[in-house]
Amino acid sequence: MDHPRAGAHYPRSLGEFQAWFRTDADCLDYLEWLRWPTGFACPGCGLGGWRLGDGRFMCAECGHRTSVTAGTIFDRTRTPLTVWFSACWLFATGKDGISALSVKRTLEIGSYQTAWAMLHRLRSVLVRPGRDRLAGVVEVDETYIGGEEPGLSGGRARGKKVLTAIAVEVLEPKGFGRCRMLPLADASAASLHPFVTDHVEPGTRVITDGWQGYRGLEKLGYIHDRRSQRAARALGENPSELLPAVHRVASLAKRWLLGTHQGSVDDAHLRSYLNEFVFRFNRRRSRSRGMVFYRVLELAVAHDPVRYRDLIATKRSRAVPPAPPRVRWHPPSLERPPANRPWRTAGPKLRLNGYPPRTL
Repeated sequence: MDHPRAGAHYPRSLGEFQAWFRTDADCLDYLEWLRWPTGFACPGCGLGGWRLGDGRFMCAECGHRTSVTAGTIFDRTRTPLTVWFSACWLFATGKDGISALSVKRTLEIGSYQTAWAMLHRLRSVLVRPGRDRLAGVVEVDETYIGGEEPGLSGGRARGKKVLTAIAVEVLEPKGFGRCRMLPLADASAASLHPFVTDHVEPGTRVITDGWQGYRGLEKLGYIHDRRSQRAARALGENPSELLPAVHRVASLAKRWLLGTHQGSVDDAHLRSYLNEFVFRFNRRRSRSRGMVFYRVLELAVAHDPVRYRDLIATKRSRAVPPAPPRVRWHPPSLERPPANRPWRTAGPKLRLNGYPPRTL
């Protein structure tokens, strides 16, 4: 839907969110509406069908049976949908997002791995297929992002930080537009040129520094504006002011990683975290946080399933003997009956130092 309306297609506030999604059935119906707004359409042939008694759908043409969550990131999930929706609301409405530990504590999830995997599944859907490339005037530069490692000295020691390319739209007369960020293998033309062609529209004026890796952008259809830091120093100017947009975005990304995630981001997952930062930065002017929640779920039901084995950075060695089986535990559903004011029926007030509370 191109123009969803607040209060009709997505909740406007936390109170409205809690009123809309009180049960798992409410959440399932909302996902059904997001996935098939005009009615069920078979994922195989695209034709309609009918609902079965067990809640699944059956295609009238090919006989294929499917459910609302099948083929989405909610496929085969054992976590109740009320917990999923609450995690998605916290993920989308928080100004700086939320960490897996905070989700675990807030939603009473017994396993940190479960909360971590939920957030990473949400991050995996944030890049919309076929999204528009940057246009107009775009600054492009690269920076190093990452944390410290013992035994490695220097800010750019190999293995310590990850080289990351940044592209930011520059608006006239002032201000910044959208941005893109991507980890790179190196700063050669073989890495920088594909980044520019994948994220910047041809014919755009691209502003870079004098690094040799940017040579040849004119042949790719761009208006290349090179700004030499050495020339700026010779003229007594501040070299950091040649590309203010990318420097501002790089600083914000590093502060976000240190603040929300305490800098504990594995190199293998850095791309997912940068996708989340780009998603938030490009929607920083959204008037309603509920709209961001709507967009995340809209992308989630259109995305293929993401398995836990695809999320983990390191694979377990088969030489290690398997761990003993443990009792599987799943987070409780947030679908709960009204509590009927338990503070009124919990008994008398606690006494302080053996004396009843004073009446003022």
